[in-house]
Amino acid sequence: MSTDRKEIAKIAAQILLDTKSVLFNVEHPFIFTSGRASPVYTDCRRLIAFPAERTQLMDFGADIIRSQCPNVDYIAGGETAGIPYAAFIAERLNKPMLYVRKKPKGFGRMAQIEGCMDQEGAEAILVEDMQSDGASKKVFIDALRAAGAQINHSFVIFHYGIFPSSEANMKAMGVTLHALTTFWDVLAVARERNYFDTATLDEVEKFLHAPEDWSNAHGGQVKEGISH
Repeated sequence: MSTDRKEIAKIAAQILLDTKSVLFNVEHPFIFTSGRASPVYTDCRRLIAFPAERTQLMDFGADIIRSQCPNVDYIAGGETAGIPYAAFIAERLNKPMLYVRKKPKGFGRMAQIEGCMDQEGAEAILVEDMQSDGASKKVFIDALRAAGAQINHSFVIFHYGIFPSSEANMKAMGVTLHALTTFWDVLAVARERNYFDTATLDEVEKFLHAPEDWSNAHGGQVKEGISH
């Protein structure tokens, strides 16, 4: 498969909207674990229940990894949402799969990485469902590197694409992020296909341009140290 990245972003955004994996609610903002208030909510875990749509997204993901990350030896899913997507992609690429815990399980081999990675210096790609500012990826990347893996790339279905810290965090970790779609793509498709009324779409655009300001104005209170 070879599809233009802009077209992939558009198709993926429409899938998120059609499966209600992205919700818009301006009147009653969502309050995230981080404490942020938002008029949009994304739940990529929901996608595993839609076989046709899931197949399309995972075909896109495998194609991107195959072309952009040709030296990858292992597909590593982050606990827990990244695990099914890592499995789907590993199957398509015929690569061994790993999954990484947020912390060692505390018994037995005290394993933080499940699977088998005997090859020293092997390259693994971290697969997750989504990314906001990327800070939470560090625990998985650090664990993989501590086990002897090279981590140069990460893949997500959905990247917020609105927090400057996301790019800075990935650069600091020495990792290139690959994503199928962003909030900007979702908003563009929602406008093009009239998924929501104009007032809602305009308010969501205000949020995307200044998420922290919007959150503060709508009751959000950010908790330190919590991100995705």
